[in-house]
Amino acid sequence: MTFTHLDDAGHARMVDVTAKQPTVRSATARGLVRCSPTVVAALRDGAVPKGDVLAVSRIAGIQAAKRTPELLPLAHVIGVHGVVVDLEITDAGVEIEATARTADRTGVEMEALTSVSVAALAVVDMVKGLDKATSIENVRITAKSGGRSGDWRRPGEDR
Repeated sequence: MTFTHLDDAGHARMVDVTAKQPTVRSATARGLVRCSPTVVAALRDGAVPKGDVLAVSRIAGIQAAKRTPELLPLAHVIGVHGVVVDLEITDAGVEIEATARTADRTGVEMEALTSVSVAALAVVDMVKGLDKATSIENVRITAKSGGRSGDWRRPGEDR
């Protein structure tokens, strides 16, 4: 078996994508911040003491996508040309979906996952004073397009 991120001596390395042609690529990730009914009510009423949770979380998610290579040692520095972060308050908490887009040599799955993860952390940070049991669940890639492997959608995802 050959590992793409190990050299012949078994040392971690960054894959060289220099020869690859840039193509349009996108990836979508989702996750849930599970909140108590009390927190959900405060979110719906705009009564969270720290302010506009969804606005802060959206900006945190966008910023995070652009900083992914600073956090993941083997991620490539790519042009993140678009990031959309959508948040929805549900009875279970806050559903987060992020789509990252690029026209580059490698995909944006890590950027989409980082976006959702940091957006979720921002929600937790904003509501932790109301409920310390708030948790982050089920962060996953739900779809990707472009690149050599083409399009993919997670089975069972509705959008």
